[in-house]
Amino acid sequence: MAELWGSVVISVLFWGFANQITTIDEAKRFYPLFGLGANVALIFSGRTVKYFSNLRKNLGPGVDGWAISLKGMMSIVVLMGLAICLCYWWVNTYVPLPTRSKKKKEKPKMTTMESLKFLVSSRYIRDLATLVVAYGISINLVEVTWKSKLKAQFPSPNEYSAFMGDFSTATGIATFTMMLLSQFIFDKYGWGVAAKITPTVLLLTGVGFFSLILFGGPLVPTLAQFGMTPLLAAVYVGALQNIFSKSAKYSLFDPCKEMAYIPLDEDTKVKGKAAIDVVCNPLGKSGGALIQQFMILTFGSLANSTPYLGGILLVIVLAWLAAAKSLDTQFTALRQEEELEKEMERVAVKIPVVSQEGGNGSLPSGTALDPTTGDSTSSLSEPSTPHKN
Repeated sequence: MAELWGSVVISVLFWGFANQITTIDEAKRFYPLFGLGANVALIFSGRTVKYFSNLRKNLGPGVDGWAISLKGMMSIVVLMGLAICLCYWWVNTYVPLPTRSKKKKEKPKMTTMESLKFLVSSRYIRDLATLVVAYGISINLVEVTWKSKLKAQFPSPNEYSAFMGDFSTATGIATFTMMLLSQFIFDKYGWGVAAKITPTVLLLTGVGFFSLILFGGPLVPTLAQFGMTPLLAAVYVGALQNIFSKSAKYSLFDPCKEMAYIPLDEDTKVKGKAAIDVVCNPLGKSGGALIQQFMILTFGSLANSTPYLGGILLVIVLAWLAAAKSLDTQFTALRQEEELEKEMERVAVKIPVVSQEGGNGSLPSGTALDPTTGDSTSSLSEPSTPHKN
C-alpha cells in the first residue's frame, strides 16, 4: 500500500487533476512549483523520522520503541491524508475551473493487451512510455544496490532509520533548490533540455557510484586519510546519486512527463495515460527487480552481479536519452501545430475589409481572402460592395 501511494495518488490522481486545469504555458510556470510544498514537507518529514529514531534510544528496557515510532508516524500520515481530502473537496466546490476541465472523459478500461497495442501503434506514446519504464528500472537498479551497501554499513535499525531521515531532509533541500531553478530551465532552454537532465544526472552519478564499488580497493589508503572505508564512501556517493536523481526527477522529469500529455488530442491523451498506467508504471517498478533477481540467480549474489547491473544501467539510460530526444522533436511539432491553429482561429474571426480601387492592386469587390488557404474566393451572390465579417 505504501508503494502504491506514489504511483496511484501522486501520478494518477494529482497529476491527472493538474492536467485538466492547466495549459502548457501555465504548466511551465506552475508544475515545478506544485512540488515545492511537497519537498518542504520532505525536509520536515526527514526531521520527524530522525526524531522518532532518537526517541527510541531514550526508552527504558522492555519498551517496544519501534511500535511507538510506527504509531506516531502513521498517525501523522492519516492526518495528512484527511487534509488532502479536505483540500481537494474545497478546490472542486469553491474554485472556478477552466471550461476545458469540465469536458472530462471517463478513463477507458484497457486490458494489458489493448494497452500494449496502443503503445506500439503511437510513436509519441511509445517514446513517452520509454521514459517512464527507463526511469523506473534505472532508479530501482541504483536504489537496491545502494541500500544493500547502506544496510551493510548501518546494520542497526536505529542507525539506518536516522541516516534515512537525514537522507530525506537532504533530498527535500536539493529538490526545493532544483524546483526554483526548473522554471528558469524551462523558460531558457525548453522542454527538451529539461527532459534530458534527469537521465544525464543519473548517468554521471551512476558511473561514479559503480566505479567506487568495483574499483574501490586501490583507494583504501586515500579514503583512510579522511576516516572512511570504501563501503562508507560508496554509501555517501550512492546517497548523493539518489539525492540528485530524485531532485531532478521531482523538479524536471515529472513536470516534463505530464506536460507531454497536454498537446495530445483528448482521445490519445486519455488512452495514452491509461496505457502507461497499466503497462509502463508496473513494468518500470518490477523490471529492475526482475533484472536483479535474474542476475543474482545467474551470478550467485548481488555483489557478483554489480558489474553487469552497471552495464545494464548504462544501456537503459542511453535508450532513455534517445527517447527524450525523439519525443522533444514530436512535442515541439505538436506545440507549433497547436499555436498555428490558434493563430488561424484569431485570423478567421475577422476577415479584412476589401474594396475595389482603380489600378492599386487590391482585390475586386466581393472577393475576399480565405484565411485558411490564402486563396481569393469570389462571392457571386452578394452585391459588389464592401462588406464586413
